[in-house]
Amino acid sequence: MLIKTTTFLTALILSHCFTANTAYAQKSLADCKMKDQTINERSRCLDGVKVRLDRELQTWVNNHTFNLEEKALINNRYSALKMFKRSQGNFITFRENDCRWQYLLVSQEKGANLAFKKCYIRLTQLRIKELSQIK
Repeated sequence: MLIKTTTFLTALILSHCFTANTAYAQKSLADCKMKDQTINERSRCLDGVKVRLDRELQTWVNNHTFNLEEKALINNRYSALKMFKRSQGNFITFRENDCRWQYLLVSQEKGANLAFKKCYIRLTQLRIKELSQIK
C-alpha cells in the first residue's frame, strides 16, 4: 500500500511540474537576476518563484505527513508525526524571522522587498531539498 501511494504521489508531483502555469514553471532565482529589469519587474519575477516553491514545498509536506500518518496507524506511534508537524511550523517561523531581519537591514529604495523574497526563496529551496532526501 505504501509503495503504491508513494508511486502515486511521485507521479502527481511530476505531472504538476509538467502542467504548471508556464509563467511560473520556468522561473528560478537566476531567471530573476537580469540586469535590464526594474525593481518592480524583479519583484514580480521573485513572486512567481515564491508561488511555485510554496506549492512544491506543500506537496513535500503533504507527502511526508501522509506517510507518517500511515505509519502511525500501523504502529500506533504518533510522536514522529507530531514532531514533523512541529518542525514544519518551526521552519515557517524561522524562515519568516530570518528573512525579516534581512528586509529591515536594506533600505526600501535599494530593494528591501527583494532581499526578503530572495531569502525566502533560498530557505524554501533548502527545505524542499531536505524533505526530498528523506525516505
